Amino acid sequence: GRRMCPLGWLGVASLCLGTLWAVPAKERRKAEKPKAELTLYENLDLDNYDVTLDNYGDILDLSNYEELYDYGDLVPKIEVGTLAPRPKDPKPVPELGETTAGTPKLQPPSGAGPVPAAPVPGQGLPSCLLCLCLGTSVYCDDAGLERIPALPPDTAYLYARFNRIGAVRARDFSGLEKLKRIDLSSNSISWADADAFRGLPSLQELLLPENRLTALPELPRSLVRLDARLNRIPSAGLRPEAFRDLKQLQFLHLSDNQLDFIPVPLPESLRSLHLQNNKIQTMHEDTFCDSQEQGQIRRALEDIRLDGNPINLSLFPNAFFCLPRLPTGRF
Repeated sequence: GRRMCPLGWLGVASLCLGTLWAVPAKERRKAEKPKAELTLYENLDLDNYDVTLDNYGDILDLSNYEELYDYGDLVPKIEVGTLAPRPKDPKPVPELGETTAGTPKLQPPSGAGPVPAAPVPGQGLPSCLLCLCLGTSVYCDDAGLERIPALPPDTAYLYARFNRIGAVRARDFSGLEKLKRIDLSSNSISWADADAFRGLPSLQELLLPENRLTALPELPRSLVRLDARLNRIPSAGLRPEAFRDLKQLQFLHLSDNQLDFIPVPLPESLRSLHLQNNKIQTMHEDTFCDSQEQGQIRRALEDIRLDGNPINLSLFPNAFFCLPRLPTGRF
C-alpha cells in the first residue's frame, strides 16, 4: 500500500497542471480570434469605397446614364439669375391673431370667404420651386406637371417634356416676349388655344411631338422649326394656308399624323418637310413647283419625306421639276 502512494500523488499533480494550462489556452484562443478575423480583410482595398466629390467619377461608372437631351441653349458660362434662393433660417408665418414684436396683430378680413395664405419671403417665382431655373432657361422635364407653371418674365427656353400637361392656354405664355424655344414633347396635350403662341414675337422653335393634338393653333411668323410628330392631326385640323406667311420656317415635321393632303402653299424658306406615315393619296402639280414658271429652281427644299403614305409619286412628275432632289417615297 505504501508503494502506491507516490504514483497517486503524481497523478493528482498531473491533473492539476492540466487544468491550469487549459484556462490560459482558452483565453489565448479568444485573443487570437479577432486577430485572425482582421487578417481575412487585409487583402481588401477599402480605400476604393471612400466616395468623395473628387473621385466618384473613377469609382462609379455613369456612362450608361448619359443625358441625351438637347439643351442647345446652354453656353460655357451660365449666369444664374433666376434661381430661387433658399432661406437660411425660414421663420413660420404668424397665425391670424398672433402678435410679434414690431408686427401689428393680423385680423381676419370681413366676409365669409377663405383667408388667403400669407406669402413666404425668399421663395421666388412658382416655376423655380417646381423646376430648375438657370439664367434664361427653365427645365421642367419629368416633374409631374399637369399644367404649365408661371414662368419668369425673361424666360427664353422652356423644357417641359415627359409630364402630364393636357392643354396649353393663352395665358400660359402671356407677356413672354423673349421666349425662343418651347419644348413640350411627350405630354398629354389634346388642346391648345388658338392664340396660345401667336403673341410670342421671338419664338423660333415649337416642339410638340408625342402628344394628342387634333389641331394646330395659329403660329407666330418668327417660327423657324415646328415639330408636331406623333399626334392625331387631320388635314381639317390645319388652318387654311397655315404656313404661307411663315417666311422664316425651315423645318416642318408632321409625320405620323392623319393628314390626307400636303399643306400648301409652303414658304420658300422651307428646307425640310417630313410627312411620312400619314394618309396622303394625291397632290397637285403646284405642290412644290410653280407650273407656270418652268425655269424655277427651289434649291432650299432638299429633304422631303412622303414614305409610308398611300400615294404613288410617279403619277405626279410635274410636281418635282424645280427640286434639287426627289422626295422619299413610293414611285
